Amino acid sequence: MNKTPSTMDHALILLGGREHATKEIHNKLKLRGHNEEDIANTLQSLIEMNYLNDQRFAEIFVRNRISKPLGALRIKQELSRKGIPEELANQAIENIDADWFELAKELKERKFGVTKYQDFKEKAKQIRYLQYRGFNFDQINYALEPESDD
Repeated sequence: MNKTPSTMDHALILLGGREHATKEIHNKLKLRGHNEEDIANTLQSLIEMNYLNDQRFAEIFVRNRISKPLGALRIKQELSRKGIPEELANQAIENIDADWFELAKELKERKFGVTKYQDFKEKAKQIRYLQYRGFNFDQINYALEPESDD
């Protein structure tokens, strides 16, 4: 007596594991063979019950990525891939209390140590790494500057 789970059952199972963006749930339900009408109705019900909330997802996602640490540029890119509108992504990043300069410095020191780079090749490697992790030019410059004893 194997009964196939409904679209709502599948969605609730997915949401039981972690927060998801609306687009993520849509794509996962589609992959499991549910039709568009059932998916749309299910998503609407989940949003109305506040089980599915893109703003909440974005805020949780940003906190999680900052702990890695990743910069705002990379986080925005990942949120965009998850289907979060740019406005919601910007709002979630602005609402978080993060010192992006210190995060960049912490990451640089964790990866390359506290000593200053020895040559241009090493500096370029550190810059590329921090850019890849989503930090902007000012944050990277701050991270690469040696501690000053003023």
